[in-house]
Amino acid sequence: MNIVILKYHAGNVRSVTIALERLGIHALLSDNHSDLLEADKIIFPGVGEAHSAMDYLKEKNLDTLIPKLKKPFLGICLGMQLLCQHSEEGNTKGIGIFNTKVKHFISPEHRGASRLEDCKVPQIGWNRIRNLKGPLFEGLSEECYMYFVHGYFAGLSDQTAAATEYILPYSSALRKDNFYAVQFHPEKSGEAGKRVLQNFIELC
Repeated sequence: MNIVILKYHAGNVRSVTIALERLGIHALLSDNHSDLLEADKIIFPGVGEAHSAMDYLKEKNLDTLIPKLKKPFLGICLGMQLLCQHSEEGNTKGIGIFNTKVKHFISPEHRGASRLEDCKVPQIGWNRIRNLKGPLFEGLSEECYMYFVHGYFAGLSDQTAAATEYILPYSSALRKDNFYAVQFHPEKSGEAGKRVLQNFIELC
């Protein structure tokens, strides 16, 4: 199987590569259009800053290529956020696959949110995911735990495939057509995260 990890100078690629190797998958790291078009599956991971990451995608014309891809596509963390319409981080216009905006946990409209005083930003650690929808979560139980590291979140929408609460409810997974995305890090989420990656690899 031809799996491509999208190269765009964002962190966390190594841990995703290792997690795939544990599943018997040797992925290619590439930003080449031909590699992406020929891939059976594409993974778009990331730990970094939205604006600079988006600048790289634009430089390589990946922002226009990605919406045209028809094979299963998985965004992780920053990769998920860049697939949305817009991010407050750096006032960044996203690729626009998902019809939602990415906001900072402590942006003005959320300062009065419940439990704000009990939550540190960024969220770092384990949290539950619930209301699981779609094949990415096949075999997983409601309210299973995943590992998160993020200070920005995508709001709930009709494309939400899993939800989590931290300060307020938000999308911990999104789906539209062949595009899947998760805010948590499956490569750092133990057996549950391993199952998410396995489910993605097994998608038709």
